[in-house]
Amino acid sequence: MAMAVLEILVYPDQRLKQKSKPVEVFNDSLLQFIAELEETMRAGPGGVGIAAPQVGRFERIIVVDVSCKPKIKNHGRLVMVNPEIFAKEGNVVGREGCMSVPDFTGNVARWDRIVVNALDEFGNQQAYVMEGYEARAVQHEMDHLDGLLFLDRLVSRRGNLFPRKVYKNLQVLIPGGHEKITTLSRSRKSKTN
Repeated sequence: MAMAVLEILVYPDQRLKQKSKPVEVFNDSLLQFIAELEETMRAGPGGVGIAAPQVGRFERIIVVDVSCKPKIKNHGRLVMVNPEIFAKEGNVVGREGCMSVPDFTGNVARWDRIVVNALDEFGNQQAYVMEGYEARAVQHEMDHLDGLLFLDRLVSRRGNLFPRKVYKNLQVLIPGGHEKITTLSRSRKSKTN
């Protein structure tokens, strides 16, 4: 299977406000799309999640993997199709960022512990109990399925939206020994894409 990094829709693109439809057909085409969606997530710096609407496909699919963050309880790589939160508790405020809102991060209140039912990429029913950062990442990505961005959930518009720190002229070693001068954006606190 050839994989591609897909183009990310960026705010204020109005398509990001569109609600997504449930997935009904599980086939090779869906598996190919999910592989490309995951490749797109991993291509960005610090990406731990992505939702299908972020690349212009309005189906209820998210990919989350927070295992790259040390000492965070997690389930590893998760593909969730038609996810639904069935139980939730606790409330915590944390900093979030998003590939579709590349210039800002913000403080958002989320449930601290959730139970999510979803189908995996093969159509098998799964249930997950999650907490903390992983729960935050899943809620963030699920919001995209309903046409919401973290900007819609800021604790307040005043004092809870922050410009991302930008590192200019960073040298990146590309496989094959080539160097590239680039600009990367990074938030200083935890972020969810």
